[in-house]
Amino acid sequence: MIRSIFLFLDRTYILQNSLLPSIWDTGLELFRTHIVSDGAVQSRTVEGILEQIERERNGETVDRSLLRSLLGMLSDLQVYKDSFEQRFLTETNRLYAAEGQRLMQERDVPEYLHHVARRLEEENDRVISYLDQSTQKPLITTVEKQLLGEHMNAILQKGLWMLLDENRVCELMLLYELLNKVKGGLTALLQAWRDYIKSFGGEIVSSPEKDKEMVQELLDFKDKMDHVTQRCFQRNDTFINAMKEAFESFINKRPNKPAELIAKYVDSKLRAGNKEATEEELERILDKIMIIFRFIHGKDVFEAFYKKDLAKRLLVGKSASVDAEKSMLSKLKHECGAAFTSKLEGMFKDMELSKDIMIQFKQVCADTYSLTHKHSGRKLQWQPTLGHAVLKTEFKEGKKELQVSLFQTLVLLMFNESDECSVEEIRAATGIEDGELKRTLQSLACGKARVLNKMPRGKDVEDADRFHFNSDFRHKLFRIKINQIQMKETVEEQVSTTERVFQDRQYQIDAAVVRIMKMRKTLSHNLLVSELYNQLKFPVKPADLKKRIESLIDRDYMERDKENPNQYHYVA
Repeated sequence: MIRSIFLFLDRTYILQNSLLPSIWDTGLELFRTHIVSDGAVQSRTVEGILEQIERERNGETVDRSLLRSLLGMLSDLQVYKDSFEQRFLTETNRLYAAEGQRLMQERDVPEYLHHVARRLEEENDRVISYLDQSTQKPLITTVEKQLLGEHMNAILQKGLWMLLDENRVCELMLLYELLNKVKGGLTALLQAWRDYIKSFGGEIVSSPEKDKEMVQELLDFKDKMDHVTQRCFQRNDTFINAMKEAFESFINKRPNKPAELIAKYVDSKLRAGNKEATEEELERILDKIMIIFRFIHGKDVFEAFYKKDLAKRLLVGKSASVDAEKSMLSKLKHECGAAFTSKLEGMFKDMELSKDIMIQFKQVCADTYSLTHKHSGRKLQWQPTLGHAVLKTEFKEGKKELQVSLFQTLVLLMFNESDECSVEEIRAATGIEDGELKRTLQSLACGKARVLNKMPRGKDVEDADRFHFNSDFRHKLFRIKINQIQMKETVEEQVSTTERVFQDRQYQIDAAVVRIMKMRKTLSHNLLVSELYNQLKFPVKPADLKKRIESLIDRDYMERDKENPNQYHYVA
């Protein structure tokens, strides 16, 4: 108002005298000196402003335009920082320190995180509405320090595992965003995330009672963790790499078993009769399996069990799709190299060769006077469990054809001679091993196509049971396939496969030692062991390496230095 009255003076006389301040500047200076800088006025003004802000923080409505005017005045008079900001930040620090302590006790982590986000939003809005822009950074830093920084470890210990277990995507996203604002926040989150994966995954892998579901649970767990990294952790490479390291760590805590079970899982998916998936879905499943496969150190164990299962699928024609089989081989070849898959690819070539030999054999058999002279001196090993036949059968309903295994054939042919047989009579006549015989009788009398009746009725076959031909059997199809009840892999088979892997590893270690010593001629024990770890593609203990080195010394492939027992020489 004063400036408006003396406007003419301000624009003429003052402008011509550069040493004189303008009426505006003079007025501000006098106002600052005599009014705002007065101790009582300044104290009451600032306390009034702080009281209004505290009331607003407690949820009351205040006159924001009044606060904006007062704080704007302090800013114009250049006393904002000294008279207000310092006290405001001290009060803010005190308020949020107490609030953080209280709410961490009272609330669960999801609720607490939402509260912190709301508080940060309120403080940012305060800066926009009436605080000076320069206050924003120290204000937000204070709130983050007291509500997040001081309670970071407590938040992670109390809430992260629960959020991950319950797949709370929104809260995990919020947790990442909030901890990203605090110094050391993401580092602490990363470590807690890694620990969670190792603990949860370790439980899946280390529980023998969960072996049947292990691979599916691993796939589900990996999907869930991938979803978290993409949706909640902004695809942060550090978190993705930590997840891979954690998976690799826990999956190899139990040697060999995960590799074996992954091979069996692939077998279940590639076997005919797997109606779960279309070709596209099967391809996706195989891609996911390969991700888990990458984490395994003992890939030779996987190869041994996969090879055995592939042989069975090909021999009995149980493969769901040649394309899917070749796709899996291609994935393994890309992952482990051509040497890894050469024997597996050889099986497919053998199948083609076998077809050609069978055609030639049938042609020779058709000629009564011809003998077959191919492959003389070779030893044939029969696999009776893999054979099958088609039996023509007469029921009351009419004639049917039964497609059955060799053992099922032997049992059914007995009912040409007799209407009823006991388990003991069938065992004596067929010579089938007891466990195999009971499974065969179960498939014929307790399955979907019951061509035999069992007395007494029941799912299991006992020694005292008797069987008779079911002439009343009905079926809509003319040719009926009666599935043999699949024998689960015996302990002996499993041990045999594992021992074969162990033996192969011995040969590989021996070959690697000889190869290294032949090239180096002389080497210390520690350097030789270090070189072996670089070359071998499976986990091995130092004690096992020492045994193989001793064995090679005994067989004169190498010798110890006479003066230094830790030094070896190659023996040509």
